This record gives sequence, C-alpha cells and structure tokens, in this order.
Amino acid sequence: MKKILFILLVLSLPMVCFSQSSTGNPAKGDSLQQMEARGLSANVQATDTTKAAADSAYIKEDYAEAIQIYEALLKHGEAAEVYYNLGNSYYKSGELAKAILNYERALLMQPGNADIRANLEIARAKTVDKVEAVPDIFFVAWIKSLIDTTSADGWATWAIASFILFILSLFAYIFSKQVLVKKLGFIAGLVFIAISVCTNLFAAQQKDQLVSRSEAIVMPPSITVRSTPSESGTELFILHEGRKVSIKDNSMKGWKEISLEDGKVGWVPASSVEII
Repeated sequence: MKKILFILLVLSLPMVCFSQSSTGNPAKGDSLQQMEARGLSANVQATDTTKAAADSAYIKEDYAEAIQIYEALLKHGEAAEVYYNLGNSYYKSGELAKAILNYERALLMQPGNADIRANLEIARAKTVDKVEAVPDIFFVAWIKSLIDTTSADGWATWAIASFILFILSLFAYIFSKQVLVKKLGFIAGLVFIAISVCTNLFAAQQKDQLVSRSEAIVMPPSITVRSTPSESGTELFILHEGRKVSIKDNSMKGWKEISLEDGKVGWVPASSVEII
C-alpha cells in the first residue's frame, strides 16, 4: 500500500508543476494590482492615464473620457477590473456591443465575479437576438457551473493546497504508529489526491478558455450569416449587435465560420465580429 501511495506521489508531481505554470500568464490573468507591481503603475502615471482619472471621469458622467483612459490602460496589460469599468462606460454611452464585449473579457478573467456576470446579463437582455441554447445533461451543467466559480489561478491554488495536504496525509500514514491515524491518513490522502487531480483539470479548462479565445461578439447593428464565405452565399439568418458566437473556422481570409448555442452555423465577414 505504501508503494501505491509513493507512485501516486510521483505521478502527482507534474500536476503541481502545471498548477504553478498556469499562474504564470500575467498578460491574461493577473489582477491590476499585480501588474502594477511589475511596473505598470509607473508607465501609466508617466502618460497621465491612471485608473483614478478614468474612475473620476466615469463618476462625472464623462464616459468618452473614461473610455479613452481605460482603453489606454489596457494597452499596458489586461485586467478584469479595467475591462469591467470599460464595459460600464460603454453601456452608459449606449454602445451595447462594446459593453458586452468588455464584460465578457472581464468575466473570462474572473468567472466567479457576481457583479460582472450581473451586468453582463443586464446588457444581454437588451440584445435583439434570443437564442435558445441546447441544454446540457444536468451533471455536465453542474460541472461547468463549478468550474466557473473561480479562475485558472484560483483552481491552481486549490490544486497546490490539496497536494500539500496529500503529502501531509502521506506522512501521517507512513510514520504514525497508531492504526487509526494510519487509516485516516490513507483515506485523507486518497481524497486530497482526487481533489488535486480535479482542480488541475479545472485549471487547465479555465486556462484553455483564457488562451484560445474562440468566442466573439457581433459588433455591427446587424449582419447576414451566409452559407459560404462569400457575399454571393445563400443568406441563412441575421444576427444583431451584442450576439455572442463561437468561432468554428478561422482559416478563410476575411471570413469566419460561426456557430450559435442552438446549433446554427454559417459564415460572416471577419470584420463584423470581435474576438473576446
């Protein structure tokens, strides 16, 4: 039995390495405070485009100025808080598609943020297209909901913590002379290694979503979805601004094949959608 646990320990070491590497993507998942620690603050202050100035402009209802400053901040690196505030500014300015785009980007970085999700749902409610998604099996929907409770970095932290607890349980099992402690250490070790495996998988899923960016938002007031990547293609249906789509094929120059939650597919001009 000890050999089995040692084998599990060896097999688990690569997962810990993955968990640590999953947190090493500052351009995609770091908070604004973390980026400032790397020098963003100095750069932003040098150009007088501070978040405080943007927040002040937003409070004064000078949304055009706030948008300009928030956009300038994002050139120095992505941050969920800035995307969220930029989405609010666009929403107040009546630019629904850009508001949804930035809410989606913020939610991609902080999937468990209730404020971002609430504002996104408010903005979505104002879109024209109402697409009925094909429902997932209940346990698949539950797992997806669980994964979205935190970010890749959050799940990586859970993975590392559970792996450390697994090590402690392993020591308790090997070195304790009490039968009860050995049993508890063995059971706890199995539980913690299972949690470590699951949370590593969840971190990988969140990181893949953050890196792949395979979804987009329709930006023009309306676009015609066609059967082929050509203006002469058959008109299939029309989509309106703010509609979220998945990119199926990005290989055709000037065109993208998209799909909707209800299974509909078609081609749209690449300029008509913006990647989240």
